[in-house]
Amino acid sequence: MKELIELYLAFLRIGAVNFGGGYAMLPLIERDLVHKRGWTTTEDLTDYFAIGQCTPGIIALNVSTFIGAKRKGIPGAIAATTGFVTVPITIILIIATCLQGFADLPVVQNAFAGIRVCVCVLILQAVLRLWKKSIVDKISLAMYIVIFLLTALSGVLPVAVPAAVLVVVSGILGVLLGRGTPSGK
Repeated sequence: MKELIELYLAFLRIGAVNFGGGYAMLPLIERDLVHKRGWTTTEDLTDYFAIGQCTPGIIALNVSTFIGAKRKGIPGAIAATTGFVTVPITIILIIATCLQGFADLPVVQNAFAGIRVCVCVLILQAVLRLWKKSIVDKISLAMYIVIFLLTALSGVLPVAVPAAVLVVVSGILGVLLGRGTPSGK
């Protein structure tokens, strides 16, 4: 029971500062769960984010469920997920109740503008961390360039390729090319 409470409280703290979504949360989750607690590895965390991108729902919420399940099975998944959503749901309820009357105030608009700048920095930091771990050779760089172009040009291409398809195809290429294994490098 103690470990379930620890899972709940750890993800309660993470969920309380969940501004900017999953990738913005990567540095915080990595610092707390990989370096401080040792509950997962950076490689596993990167895999959870990739899977979380392909599964329905919020990436960081999916990651919390995966880590909770890894630690303590279904009860751990429930504890971590519940912890992650407690503060955001409470804040959303409060904001939904009050926002209609305050959304147009300059101070509120300026606060959100400032938060967006911070979120951009957090996402960039996550991208740089993922880059260092993921782009390890010419093949992974080539995969990155192709996927980046498909994503960046999706508005002008005749058909936009869904992110889930890109992740699945990348996974298949990783298996076929032996990416990430000692024998594949």
